[in-house]
Amino acid sequence: MIEIIAIDTPSLGDRGYLVTDGSLALVVDAQRDIDRFLGVAEDRGVTITHVFETHMHNDYVTGGFALARAVGAQYLVNSADPVAFDRTPLGDGDVIKVGDMHVQAMATPGHTFTHLSYALSDGDQVLAAFTGGSLLNGSTGRTDLLGAQHKLALARAQFGSAHRLASELPDSAAICPTHGFGSFCSATQAGGGPSTIGQEKLVNPALTSGVTEYVEQVLAGLDAYPAYYAHMAVANLAGPSAPDLTAPERAEPAELRRRIDDGEWVVDLRSRTAFAAGHMRGTLNFELGINLATYLGWLIPWGMPLTLIGDTAEAVAEAQRDLCRIGIDRIAAAASGSPGRWAAGERLAQFPTADFATLAARAERGTLVLLDVRRRGEWDIAHIDGAVHIPLHELTTRMGEIPDGEVWVHCQAGYRAAVAASLLAAAGRSVVAIDDDFSAVERAGLSTVAARS
Repeated sequence: MIEIIAIDTPSLGDRGYLVTDGSLALVVDAQRDIDRFLGVAEDRGVTITHVFETHMHNDYVTGGFALARAVGAQYLVNSADPVAFDRTPLGDGDVIKVGDMHVQAMATPGHTFTHLSYALSDGDQVLAAFTGGSLLNGSTGRTDLLGAQHKLALARAQFGSAHRLASELPDSAAICPTHGFGSFCSATQAGGGPSTIGQEKLVNPALTSGVTEYVEQVLAGLDAYPAYYAHMAVANLAGPSAPDLTAPERAEPAELRRRIDDGEWVVDLRSRTAFAAGHMRGTLNFELGINLATYLGWLIPWGMPLTLIGDTAEAVAEAQRDLCRIGIDRIAAAASGSPGRWAAGERLAQFPTADFATLAARAERGTLVLLDVRRRGEWDIAHIDGAVHIPLHELTTRMGEIPDGEVWVHCQAGYRAAVAASLLAAAGRSVVAIDDDFSAVERAGLSTVAARS
């Protein structure tokens, strides 16, 4: 019996897959920390013999190259991808036999020009399709990652690829996408539950709309994506090694202060409320969790030395693993424990937090600067009247546009506001971080408007 095991990476909204017939196994779209795939194979007592890539990923550093070499497996990549290493080249229609399993490559351009999907069969029965960034659960992959000049052509190609999958595969075939579970690689919001070709025919805009309507919808929905994406395909084409997850060197308090004063990034992984209550002056707050890699990778100047502070050494290790997936391999130093341990008596800085009801009451007593750091699409749907809009990913280069005065900063649910507040505080601004959900704005009596088209 063939088993498909999904290996999730919620922090990036991605999935890889290990597929086995009980003896041999293949892997599709492995994430960088390959020990997770090796662990699954070991638990099931199977040997990984083939490692497939659907495309040169733009949102993470692949583990496929390192995994294939670690276990002596074939590494299968589209023959048209200009990689810098030896691999088993694949093209449309090629069929690879892995034990009792058959894998057919299907050209499905759209997310990239050289994107391949893989139809998995047991004998004559197609069980599943590994669709990468092509057909997702209720959506498709975004088409602008290779440059705005290609987004229209790739959107049309994406439409054609979705219809090819729908016409050539049985309705019963499961779809197993890599992206779409919160990933910025998804053109629109995609679901995370199981789906089949037949179900997608009923709900997926690529299969329920005409090509013109679909293309217009896809292009209209494209918003900013993380800046670190620019480095991912380059790394993947070069053949990235396995990450080094050994613990970073411990930073003593004097070293933390030196690194901060030298302009390096020292990131505090603690909760946003703990950070606001007391932190080393000049540190930045990226709370450990599913948003860490996306927003830290988006904002940090690429190549900047990075030091991590966490409640525990385990928290630092978790962050290190998360960051290696986007190519931040070397953590310069780390500290853990209570502020008294890593701040060594230095007076801690702090700033207030508030909710939208408090903002409404404060606004009635006088002027303040309200900063909205959500993305453009969120702002366009609705924003608080009178707010200044600077998306978080633009904040470090646009701080000079923020008017003088105390800055009250908000986002959709609090995470980005906390990051922005820490950036502003490090720059010497007086800040209040709004730790509240935007859905509470109207209940607080604040007036909202929609952006004009």
